[in-house]
Amino acid sequence: MSQGVEVVGLYVRDQDEALEFYVEKLGFRVHTDARAGDYRWLTVQHPDQPSFQLGLFVPGPPVLDAGTAQTMRELVAKGAMPPLVLVVDDCRAAYDRMRARGVEFTEEPVERFGTVDAGFRDPSGNGWKMIEARR
Repeated sequence: MSQGVEVVGLYVRDQDEALEFYVEKLGFRVHTDARAGDYRWLTVQHPDQPSFQLGLFVPGPPVLDAGTAQTMRELVAKGAMPPLVLVVDDCRAAYDRMRARGVEFTEEPVERFGTVDAGFRDPSGNGWKMIEARR
């Protein structure tokens, strides 16, 4: 039996908007979409990484009070949260493919540190670095 990190969550302003972005634009698939009253547990996963889930959560009760939730929404919208990293085989090809799907990039592919990387944000403001796998 293996152990490890199974879910990492990020805050999004709207779960339906986030779900459309991660599935339609990035090619992730839905792992879990469950509701308990007003609370929705929504996770997606990269098709090549089935043991890991990315949680798409709206800041608020029962985890955060209203004031803290508002602060978190503002921080996410400003792009103040740590970036996530997406590893791809070919950064330039993935950039072209994702731009064609409507992903808005904050940085075009650049060669540095022995690889190629680019930057984009999700509709909520979460920053991503897309890095070409080293060969």
